[in-house]
Formats: sequence, structure tokens, C-alpha cells
Amino acid sequence: MPYRTIPGSASRYALLAFDAEGSERSDDPDARGSVFSERILADMTAATPTDVFILSHGWKGDVPAAIEQYDRWIAAMDRSGGRAEAERQRSGFTPFRIGVHWPSQPWGDEELGAGGASFAPVDPVEAYVERLGDRPGLRQAIRTVFAAAAREPAAERLPAEAEDAYRQIDNLLAEVGSAGAAPDDDREPFDPQAYFEAAHEDAETSFGSGNDLGGILAPLRQLSFWKMKQRGKVVGEGGMHSFLHALQASVGEETRIHLMGHSFGCIVTSAMLCGPGTGGTRAKSIASLSLVQGALSHWSFCGDIPVSPGTPGYFNRLVADRMVAGPTVTTRSIYDTAVGRFYPLGAGVANQIAFGPEGMPRYGAVGAFGAQALDPEAVELEMRQADQPYDFEAGRVYNLDASRFIRNGDGASGAHNDIDGPEVAHMVWSAALARKP
Repeated sequence: MPYRTIPGSASRYALLAFDAEGSERSDDPDARGSVFSERILADMTAATPTDVFILSHGWKGDVPAAIEQYDRWIAAMDRSGGRAEAERQRSGFTPFRIGVHWPSQPWGDEELGAGGASFAPVDPVEAYVERLGDRPGLRQAIRTVFAAAAREPAAERLPAEAEDAYRQIDNLLAEVGSAGAAPDDDREPFDPQAYFEAAHEDAETSFGSGNDLGGILAPLRQLSFWKMKQRGKVVGEGGMHSFLHALQASVGEETRIHLMGHSFGCIVTSAMLCGPGTGGTRAKSIASLSLVQGALSHWSFCGDIPVSPGTPGYFNRLVADRMVAGPTVTTRSIYDTAVGRFYPLGAGVANQIAFGPEGMPRYGAVGAFGAQALDPEAVELEMRQADQPYDFEAGRVYNLDASRFIRNGDGASGAHNDIDGPEVAHMVWSAALARKP
């Protein structure tokens, strides 16, 4: 993938692409036979940047969609007063930005009309085969589900042939799951009938929004949601983790590295830093971590999940081992229906380890509740206006209620993608410029 210059700006960033298995895609004609990451590392060594920013999108399916998000996000960062403050604080401030792309589309908003029969011209069966990862038997099982949906668009109960097909799909997905890789392996037996009923009930109480999960196709979309969570972890722990290691080895000790994730991209950045499972190599500490509207469990970082004593969150090492030397900052918004409404349904399929104390739901996302059960590390704050300073401390986790500012959007995701406002950019800069420990 080439470097990209943002339209109307002199700013550019590298776009580094990975496939569904976490291997780098090396289809860049300018790479001269090598993978593009090698060129990035060579260019970075020559540029001697003061700060490196690595960004991961969430549920964006293709490269153009990822580019659209990164253009907006980086442009907002450049417009922010934080850029001038960085130049004032950091002598010779030289940023180097890298956007990572990974295949991450669980569904499209066009699929979420009432009855679940609205699709783009692309063959929806083939779209789901691609999303879930083609393997023997999957295509036919998905066709069975779509055939049932076409016959009974207003079904009150999941037909038997669809239920059987769903169980086959579930078994096929489980066969290719990464061994021992919680949270996606820690799920209850999949009950498509129960999930169909739950999604149907949710649609009836959605105040006529038209954004229900769509009849017989509802369990398929939720299995896709679970698959994207698993994939975010796989790609983060794979090639992206290796790239972060190589990057840290190629820059000087004074170069600060910052990770920024959105939605499922918060899984990617956390996995990139922690590495595979609970062992193996680990990256050096980074300077800051910004998790914007995270689609991962609100227990992901705690050492002891409430009401499940002795069970740590999957990314607990990130906090326990101080992998972020500076601040970790999360955002949440009541206007984000993707994480507030759809995430709990999806997590019910995945059954990630998530047990709620009184006042917290059993299944919830960081983008709806922040990172929980982290006392005394976590601090609850309101997101501030772009001209109001923060005083972030090194090694702390900050959960920002961003509902005043992350509030614009419609369709199935609500405000989930409203992440390029000046207040969000100010927050990211404030984390990046926090006092070095």
C-alpha cells in the first residue's frame, strides 16, 4: 500500500494492510519485491521522527473505507491546537503516521432494514462467505439461511432448516478459532433460536427506528460480529504485533509511540501491544493509548472480573505490566448505538468473559461504559472542550464520557463514527503530550 497525502493538506501517512490471518499484504507495486513494512521502517529510520502514531479503524470493510476514516481523523488532529502545542513542547517535532487496514466488516448498514431483506447489489451470500472466511460447507449453510429468510421475511420463529444451518456455521467458525485465545473461545453453546427471539424482541422495543437486526438473518449478523472481534485479536497479535516490535527496535529511545484505536480497532491496538495469549514476546511500553468508542468488553483490562474471582480480563497485562507508560484514555457515548445496543447482543453470541457487578450489565463495551473494575487506576471524567486542558498522569486509565461531543450520526451505528471532532483530537493530543514518566 502506498503513502497517502490527505486532499487539501500536505500531511501524509502510510497505509499498511493485513489480511484476515494477520499476515501483511504485499501487493504494493512500489515495494520492489519487499513487504511495505520494510520500506516504512527504512523511511522512519531516515526521518528520525519524534512521535509515531499508529491508527486502527474498526468495522470498515475495505481499503477505501479505511482511507476515508484516516483522512478525517488525521485532518482533525492537524487542525487541532494540540499540533501547535506539540511543536512547542517537542523540539523539532516530527510526526510519522501509520494507518493499518484489516478486513473487518461484520455487516453493512444497508442490511439492517426491517425484515432484513435489503441488500446492496453484491451477492449477500458471497459477502458473508468472504467475511467469515471461506471453507467447505459454509457457503451452502449460508444459502440455506438466506433461502429461509426469503421465504419467511416476517417469521415469528426460526425455521428448523435455518436453525440447523446456523449450528453448522457455528461449528465451522469454531474449528478455525485461534486455540486458547480468549475471549472468543469462552462462549456458551450457540442457541440460534434463543438469539433470534432476543433480536426480535429488541426490534419490537427499538421505538420504530428501523434499525433492527433483521429477522431470520439476525443470528448470522451476530456470528459475523463475533468473527470480527476474533479477527481483530488475530491480526493484532500476529503481523501487527511483529511490526510494532520491529518499529520499536528501529527508532531511538526518545521516539514516542502512540496507538489509537476505534471500535474493533481497540481490540487490534490492545492485541498489538500485548502480543499473543499470555506468553511470548511483548512490546516495549508505548507513550499513550487512545481507545475511541471501543467495541471490546468493559472488563478487558481488569485483573479480577467482578463475580468471577480469579478471572482476569484478556488484556489485563496491558495495565498490570504497565505496557502504556503514559495515559490510556477511553471514550464512551450514549448516542453510540453500535456499542450500546448491538454490542451486548453480539457479545451474547460470543459469550466473552464478562460478568457484571451491581450497576453494570453482564455484557457491555468500553465505548458504552469505559474500562471497568480498574480501581484505583481508572479515573472517570467528562470529555472537555477543545480549549480546556487535561492533566493526564502517566500510567493511569481515563474513562471520558464524550456524550456531549460524540453524538452525531444515524442508521444502525448511531454516533459510532463521529470521531473526528475537535474535542476528540484534543483528547488524543493531550494523551500524547502527557508528562513522560
